Amino acid sequence: MDAFKLESPLRPGGDQPRAIDQLVQGFAADKKRFQTLLGVTGSGKTFTMANVIEQLNRPTLIISHNKTLAAQLYEEFRELFPHNAVEYFVSYYDYYQPEAYIPARDIYIEKDSSRNDDLDRLRLAATSAVVSRRDTIVVASVSCIFGLGSPDEYKASVLDLRVGKTMPRDDLLKRFVNLQYDRNDIVLDRGNFRVRGDVIELFPAHEELAFRIELFGDEIEKLAIINPLTGATLEARDQLYVYPAVHYVLPQDRIESAVASIRKELDERLDYFRRQGKLLEAQRLAARTKYDLEMILEVGYCSGIENYSRHLVGSPPGAKPYTLVDYFPKDFLLIVDESHATIPQIGAMYNGDRARKEVLVEHGFRLPSALDNRPMRFEEFESMWDQVLFVSATPGPYELRKTAGEVVEQVIRPTGLLDPLISVRPARGQVPDLLHEIQVRAAAGQRTLVTTLTKRLAEDLSEYIQQTGIKGAYLHSEIDTLERVQILRELRDGKYDVLVGVNLLREGLDLPEVSLVAILDADKEGFLRSATSLIQTIGRCARNVNAEVYLYADKITPAMQQTMDETARRRTLQEAYNKEHGITPETIRKAIRRGLEEHVQARKTARDAIRASEEAYDVTESIAELEAEMFAAAEALDFERAARLRDRIKALKDSPTLFSLASGSPGDPKSAGQKITKATARRDRRSR
Repeated sequence: MDAFKLESPLRPGGDQPRAIDQLVQGFAADKKRFQTLLGVTGSGKTFTMANVIEQLNRPTLIISHNKTLAAQLYEEFRELFPHNAVEYFVSYYDYYQPEAYIPARDIYIEKDSSRNDDLDRLRLAATSAVVSRRDTIVVASVSCIFGLGSPDEYKASVLDLRVGKTMPRDDLLKRFVNLQYDRNDIVLDRGNFRVRGDVIELFPAHEELAFRIELFGDEIEKLAIINPLTGATLEARDQLYVYPAVHYVLPQDRIESAVASIRKELDERLDYFRRQGKLLEAQRLAARTKYDLEMILEVGYCSGIENYSRHLVGSPPGAKPYTLVDYFPKDFLLIVDESHATIPQIGAMYNGDRARKEVLVEHGFRLPSALDNRPMRFEEFESMWDQVLFVSATPGPYELRKTAGEVVEQVIRPTGLLDPLISVRPARGQVPDLLHEIQVRAAAGQRTLVTTLTKRLAEDLSEYIQQTGIKGAYLHSEIDTLERVQILRELRDGKYDVLVGVNLLREGLDLPEVSLVAILDADKEGFLRSATSLIQTIGRCARNVNAEVYLYADKITPAMQQTMDETARRRTLQEAYNKEHGITPETIRKAIRRGLEEHVQARKTARDAIRASEEAYDVTESIAELEAEMFAAAEALDFERAARLRDRIKALKDSPTLFSLASGSPGDPKSAGQKITKATARRDRRSR
């Protein structure tokens, strides 16, 4: 069996050894279903989790309540387990506007989204790893409780390729199409395959490298992993597995039965609308559903196919949807990171989704079965748990109830760092005072975090700070996932001296350079200034030996007092431990990792550079080809296309840089312009 192997120069310290032993003993020997790790910020909860995973040696799902923290955990676990499968599973949308209808104003809002191809690849990589090996850690957001295709269908669809195996070429190509791969003989992109005689090249949807399959007659003669950009062979293989390009994979017989079931439901619903005199709703539903059915029959897929998931998997009405959790074996370990925030978020997903879809169904935009395309209800998710570790600096009531109030406490940091000193400052004149303190920290090479109550205030304060000459930025939920991670990295790098935020500068952010956390309007009672929120926020500077927290307030609220009392209790324990063991606190030294978005950008840059340098190209020939296409389009009365071609030709002719480069000799570096021009022209023709 594959085993987890943790690699790190660090060894457990502080409270970590006791916490690790207690957690492993609780799960392995005492067979406890639930345990809670109460670890203060900077105490190394992630390292403790990694040691528990290694010793229990079971597939693990780690859930975080937002993408930023999930990305951070993914990077850390990938570093700790370089020889095991560490995967990332979050929503693949950079932007998502769900389908909705507002009856009072008769406004239909169509589903609109911006899909991130790299996040989609990582999701597919996660499911393929879970079904193929046990030494797998998946770091996920709450996206993991939303519907996916059937894991049984997914596993059954995996194509096993072996050298010497008999498989006619046409049958192989049909299998690729059934797995939702597209044939494209011009360019090999992710999710595509191309055919050149008896050589087939396929770019798996979950991989960064492509496969080459060479046939001799009906027999597979050679298998290899290749660079999809250069075509160079990287490794010969005797066996390769091709996983589906999407999570909804259907055999032909299932498609036919699903279509029949959808048609039956459609007829019943149309009859209902007509009896009610709702002819508009009936016409609307018939048109939308029949179009989707045609697409499913023709290509096995349609936009919004997830709304027919109940029919596609053959489950009864109201049945629990298949999710990522179903892909795991039954003995998997679940770790709920920042559980005080993640547990309530999981519980809220179902109700919000249900309310929106009921309106769509009532007004004929969707069949009633669309209600079964939903996230799991909390009790359904709970029923799938084997053993669960809740991790938080401030466990919530649910976790404490499940563990009967028992927690494994991790208060002592391996570095000897103490909880930060807290001081209360007047709210009147808070901004000038804050600016002075930020400048003091910036001069010392340290960073500052500032939390406000609203997004607007965060943006305005950030703009004001920048006008004073301080390097600052704001961070809130409207900034997309990968950009948030980049901004946090740039704060550590020194591009910014201060970040202003609302509710994102809290759980899990690992920022050792931050020595000051300033909380504006700390006495405004509510969710953002509760004891849990305050403790989480002040923890952002707990990795720095000079850490301080300023609470700007005109009065001390119960939440503020509870926060100060708990922090004082922890400092007392930490100081006593340091004195007993002769430890001098030191700021955590942590490398600034290369993040997800940098890997993404590096791949895109390499892909563009290699394609641009595939071969030399004659600019004059390019223009001649485009002119011929333009005249042909004009003769065919396709004037819009002819106009686009005309504009492209003009752009090429008016580009002095390209022509000066193109005129260079073959050995001249300037001749690189020929390659760039060729790539640009070829890309334009492809886009048509």
